[in-house]
Amino acid sequence: MSATDKEPASVLPFRRTDPAGTRATAPTATPPSLPGTGPLRLIRVMREDLRVVVERDPSVRGRLEAALHPALTALWTHRIAHRLHTGGHRMTARLLARWARRLTAVEIHPGAVLGRRVFIDHGAAVVIGETCTIGDDVTIYHQVTLGAVGWWSDNNRPQGDRRHPVVGRNVILGTNATVLGPVTVGDDAIIGAQALVNKDVPEGMRMLAATASGRTPGRPAEDTIASIASAGSW
Repeated sequence: MSATDKEPASVLPFRRTDPAGTRATAPTATPPSLPGTGPLRLIRVMREDLRVVVERDPSVRGRLEAALHPALTALWTHRIAHRLHTGGHRMTARLLARWARRLTAVEIHPGAVLGRRVFIDHGAAVVIGETCTIGDDVTIYHQVTLGAVGWWSDNNRPQGDRRHPVVGRNVILGTNATVLGPVTVGDDAIIGAQALVNKDVPEGMRMLAATASGRTPGRPAEDTIASIASAGSW
């Protein structure tokens, strides 16, 4: 491979082959800027996490109140658990993650890589899988899932293959957004509320789910089943 063919050092590449057999480049996501392993660097990153809660949550009036934010507890615990996980203390890391999940309803696998200034708003029912990578300055709302396709597919993947999404920097993941599989969400993309994503998302793209439509009371519905069905009906 020549110098011109090398991948840029500043992105996480995800390549595929299109149906015509030519090599194509899928969206790329800027990798997170990791704080290193030193305790002082970790403290510095955790202080950034605290400041981000104050800046982005209008219901928080100061750092003391921000420290009680449940998602911040989950994020801080993960930062410690991730270092234990990468250092070979997998069981201790899993116990910490389990404790954080029970306390905050946020489930982050210790193997997941989270960048700096990641903001998890509310936090309830957020799930982030083991091989997921999240870039800097990402906003995640409640009920977001960054997961795998399923054991029936993932158990057949080669050992070490990525099963979960890579999320670029400055991405917003709306309430109940679901991103599944080893896809790449490019920088500055927006995944709207209740959107289901299982393919790559280009940089700056907005992936939006259909919004509810209104009907005047008393008028017959064009589709009776559709008008009375809920997500739990199926």
